[in-house]
Amino acid sequence: APDGTFPSFMAEGTLLCRRGEYDKALACFNNALKLRAGDKHCLVARSKCYLKLGDTENSLKDAEASLQNDKTFSKGLYQKAETLYTMGDFEFALVFYHRGYRLRPELQKFRLGIEKSEEAIVNCIGSPSSVKLEIKEDLCFISRQAESKKANQKLQIKLPKDQKWTRKQEPVRNPKTERQLLGELYADKAYLEKLLKDEDLMESSTKQGIKVADLVLSGISYLDARREFWQQQKPIYARVRERKLRQQRWTRDKKRKPAEVGRYVVRSMEDIDMLLAGDSPEESCKQAERVLKTIQGWPDDDVPNKNELIGKLHSCIGNAQLEMGQMEAALQSHKMDLACARQNALPDAVSRALDNIGRVYARIGKFQQAIDTWEEKIPMAKSSLEKTWLFHELGRCYLELNKAEAAQNYGQKSLQSADEEGDVEWQLHATVLVAEAQVKLKDYRSAIRSFEKALEKAKLIHNEAAQKAIV
Repeated sequence: APDGTFPSFMAEGTLLCRRGEYDKALACFNNALKLRAGDKHCLVARSKCYLKLGDTENSLKDAEASLQNDKTFSKGLYQKAETLYTMGDFEFALVFYHRGYRLRPELQKFRLGIEKSEEAIVNCIGSPSSVKLEIKEDLCFISRQAESKKANQKLQIKLPKDQKWTRKQEPVRNPKTERQLLGELYADKAYLEKLLKDEDLMESSTKQGIKVADLVLSGISYLDARREFWQQQKPIYARVRERKLRQQRWTRDKKRKPAEVGRYVVRSMEDIDMLLAGDSPEESCKQAERVLKTIQGWPDDDVPNKNELIGKLHSCIGNAQLEMGQMEAALQSHKMDLACARQNALPDAVSRALDNIGRVYARIGKFQQAIDTWEEKIPMAKSSLEKTWLFHELGRCYLELNKAEAAQNYGQKSLQSADEEGDVEWQLHATVLVAEAQVKLKDYRSAIRSFEKALEKAKLIHNEAAQKAIV
């Protein structure tokens, strides 16, 4: 048996998966399954890793294994649907999205899965309304004749004698469209196609005896398959044509209906939030910038709460920039949100902007500026949970500046708010902060008592990593 416990392997694997270290996460989940074979939650987690690594076959096996003893396991149903969707089996994916939605209709991810599967199917075969059948002859007879003719044509095709590695001639594609579909992989495909022109290289072989031509052609074939897949799937954020048509229609209509504007705003904000939550901060930022530019060009009468919406979009852009590591740009975006909120007397927006500005300052190590910003926000905090987080972060900043007494003071305030909220996890964080401040103050007996209380909280929520650190 591997050296460790099942919960520790699961926790470590989940953390590595979030960081994008899927190979290491896979090893953790393998060890966890050795200790607890057939655990459905662990199988789903490993299936996600396989899917991220492109191993759809093993991903599907794990997803199906998680459903072996419990056909109503919603996480297993969703993971199987996601894997089938990635494999291009959109019809089967749709079936499992529907099963999950019937069991858990409150989960938005199943509804989104149904929508994207239906859209992918329509993109592959077209909508029923686009097909018009005219019965002029015996369709069965015509179909058999056409199939027979096609089969005869295939038999008559012969390759030239000197053709060894030439690709099958394909219709010329628009480079701009292909570039949009392949993204960063477009340069790789162009490079491989350039290699095909080097006849001497194509005739050579590797040390293992594999022909270079076969390797190059398999790479191009894979990229072609990816292009076709993305063309069929057409993600939500890639609907370029539809967006342009919608913008043209709004430009033509001098008077916009409030309902249309409202729907556009709601859908746009949902897309922005969904992209940011789905680890696509770049696309989220671009979408927010496009919506901001569109709304700024509309008259104030057409957009209710226009200034409030502009501030919120600056906030979304700042959050996406923070995720991308663009700290200075994120700071400027959140400051623009703050200026807009103050100018239009929006107290909730002011509180939000101060919150985000403090986060950026803390992330770049400017702890005093973070303290000044967050202390300005204290009177605006409404719930006990918000105060818990705010006092804890202020205490952490003071601890970083070696101001242990202030850190202890804010840690105790955070603990008091966490007790009011009844949140054990935040009680744990606040108690650890108090203990660390007491260590800095050399009040070791009090620090030991605080750490012992924190250990009890960690055991209560089964946080083994915290238990080890506290011990």
